[in-house]
Amino acid sequence: MSAADGDGGCLEARLARLESAQAIRNLVGLYALGADRRNDPEIFSGLYTADAVWEAAGFGRFEGRERIVAELARIGRETIVWTLHYMTSPIVEIDAGGEGARCRWWLWELSKIADRPGAAPAAHFLGGTYDTRLERTADGWRFARVTLDLPLVSPHEPGFKTRP
Repeated sequence: MSAADGDGGCLEARLARLESAQAIRNLVGLYALGADRRNDPEIFSGLYTADAVWEAAGFGRFEGRERIVAELARIGRETIVWTLHYMTSPIVEIDAGGEGARCRWWLWELSKIADRPGAAPAAHFLGGTYDTRLERTADGWRFARVTLDLPLVSPHEPGFKTRP
């Protein structure tokens, strides 16, 4: 190893880690895009491993890509019917072997939530954190586990003026 390589190993390995970190940040961005499209199944189906787990207190625990995609789409149709996600400051940690990773980020979300079937959706602020595990697959990085912690779910009485 040359002095230019520093403590991070060979240049190729360092570049691979940087490319992986960027790919994971892009996956976080695609997650936000899909979420803001009412948990779009077309986008969400490309984000998870086949045996992934997604969980958040108050929403549930869903196992397997198909069930995750179906349940999140249902939530987007019935409960959280409009969102604007701000996924901030992702911390990406690539495992030593380069085949797994952890990514954590903060969430600030504007949303319209129907708290019961048939109820008019009300404006809410949501704030929390995501803690995820990812796997490198033949199709690129995918979420293997997603845990959402939402300590802030606060109604916003004046509401939001949004487009449909």
